[in-house]
Amino acid sequence: MTLRTLCFLSLLLLAPSARAERGPRIVIDAGHGGSQEGAKGPGSLLEKEVVLQLARRLRDKLEGEAGALVFLTREKDGTLPLPTRVELANGKRPDIFLSIHANSMPTKKLRDRIEGIETYFLSATASGAAARATAARENADAPAAQAAQGDSTLELILNDLVRMEAHAGSSRLAYFVHQQLVSATGATDRGVHQAPFFVLTGVEAPAILIEVGYISHPQEGNRLAKPEYQETLVVAITEGVKAFLGEQRKQDAKPSVAVPAPAVEGVPVAAPASP
Repeated sequence: MTLRTLCFLSLLLLAPSARAERGPRIVIDAGHGGSQEGAKGPGSLLEKEVVLQLARRLRDKLEGEAGALVFLTREKDGTLPLPTRVELANGKRPDIFLSIHANSMPTKKLRDRIEGIETYFLSATASGAAARATAARENADAPAAQAAQGDSTLELILNDLVRMEAHAGSSRLAYFVHQQLVSATGATDRGVHQAPFFVLTGVEAPAILIEVGYISHPQEGNRLAKPEYQETLVVAITEGVKAFLGEQRKQDAKPSVAVPAPAVEGVPVAAPASP
C-alpha cells in the first residue's frame, strides 16, 4: 500500500472530526486564464475575466458568511495548467472544491437562443450530448493522457472507496448549489449533469463545476459582467454551500454504530461494556 493511499484513507476517516474543530476549507478555481481565454461574450467580454471576478467575490462571501478558509487556484490573470489546479487544490486539503466557468455556443443561431445555468459533478461518462460537448470545451487545455495508475489491486480498491465518498458528496453539493442559483437568479434551469471534467479528476473532496450562464448569449453574457448580478450569483452559491455543510454536520453528528468482531472458534467474544 502506497503512502498516497494511506493519506487518502486518513483524510477520509479524519474529515468529520476535523470539520467539527475548524471552519471548512474551500478551494475556488476560476477557469482558464492567461493565454487560455475561455469563451467569449458580447464585445470584449472574456470568460477568464468574468470567472476570476466571481471567484474573488465568492471567496469574500464564503469567508464572511460561512466562516470558511478559502483559497483560489489563481489570484490573477495567468495561465495555469489543469493538472496544476488539481495539485494545488489537493495541497490545501479542502472540504469542498468549486470550479467556476461560463458556457458558450458555437453558432450565432445557438448563441442567440441558448442561455441558463448548469452544474456538473464528475463521472467517467457524460449524462448527455450537451454535457459531453461542455466537458470537451472545458477539457480543451488538458494534457492528452493522465499519469499511469498504480497496478496494485488493493490500492485501486482503496482509491475507489475514496472516490466513491467524494462522488456522493459531489452529487449532493451540486444539487444544493444549483437549486439556489436557479431560484435566486431566475435563469433558465439547464439542470445538474455528470461529465468527465479533467479539473474535477483526482480532487480529494466533494467537487463541482458551475457554468454560471452562457456568456455567448447577448443578454445573459452582459448580465454576467454586471457587479450586481455577480453578487446575486455568489450569494446563491454561498447559500448552497452552507446548506451542504449543514447536512454534512448532521451526518457527522450521528453516533457511529459499533460492529462486533466476527466470532472465532475457540475464542470467546467479549460482552459489550455496561452503560
